[in-house]
Amino acid sequence: MYIAITRQQMGDNYQGSCGDFVRYLEKENEGKAPEDQEQFFDQTENNIDAERVIADIDANTAKLSKRDPKFYSIMVSPSQAELNHIGNDPEKLKQYTRELMTTYAASFYRDKEVTVKDVLYFAKLERERTYSEKDKAVKENQPIASKILDLQHQIRAIREGREHGDMAKLQEKINVLETEAPHKQNGKRIVIGMAKEGHQSHIHIIVSRKDVTNSHSLSPGSKFRTSETTLNGEKVKQGFDRDKFYRAAEKTFDKQFGYRRNFVETYHARNLLDKDPKRFFAALLGLPETEKQAARQLLFKAGVKVPGIPTNKVQLAYKAMMQLKKGIGKAMESGSIGI
Repeated sequence: MYIAITRQQMGDNYQGSCGDFVRYLEKENEGKAPEDQEQFFDQTENNIDAERVIADIDANTAKLSKRDPKFYSIMVSPSQAELNHIGNDPEKLKQYTRELMTTYAASFYRDKEVTVKDVLYFAKLERERTYSEKDKAVKENQPIASKILDLQHQIRAIREGREHGDMAKLQEKINVLETEAPHKQNGKRIVIGMAKEGHQSHIHIIVSRKDVTNSHSLSPGSKFRTSETTLNGEKVKQGFDRDKFYRAAEKTFDKQFGYRRNFVETYHARNLLDKDPKRFFAALLGLPETEKQAARQLLFKAGVKVPGIPTNKVQLAYKAMMQLKKGIGKAMESGSIGI
């Protein structure tokens, strides 16, 4: 499960409407009949239209300055293994989202308990995902893409009379390069904007910075992470506990759907890899043999080259360990092994 929380992105000016973001989330509905369109939902309702989302979020901004984000975006991207486990069922994803937002509310520390009833949010299911410039396949195809682009420019120049040459031969070179691309999907070179195959369902959530009463701030931003302060002579926690939220998010999915999560899929593993690679690999080595092999398969499917997980610490040389860390880290960032 890959979850990312980002603030409203509009430079230094946060006076704008959430309309652009909401309309962006409507992209999969373009050209579809009304009955086939995916609508927004919240904790209790389905089939909420985009105009209501914009109106409710935009109106819930009391006492926020132009430099304060008015809303946050939460992207919830289950892994292929998780989606396969629930049969890529959209209703189960919506059920999970509602449970997730319950844990989101519980991750705030305030002078009174925060519940999901205090949170103003709207969520949208998307079924497709496209390749971006950040994807490994696009990056590794880039040298080929650059050569093809140069040849296409030459063909255009010849066609427009600005240069002389054999367009047929240039096209032949392009055809050869297309076959040499290291990453293809259904026989075609993977490029930016190409739809990814397989289950790609994910959830976008737009959540107001202010609570439903428009009187209290509920910010999950990095500036407002959990800290201790003294209130009435006692030390109390304040802020938003991201670690608690991320851990609860994966435990909620596992409990709700009976999912058996491998070590390399866990948030704990991601933290270990980031902060203490030696402990990560020690934990990996200590897994029972069946789980170790399952971990190897997950890493292999994520595009991490693991010829064999070392059987002891001696085999795990530092250089090899750091190379493997780099590969696993990229897979984790892309959500391909579900962390």
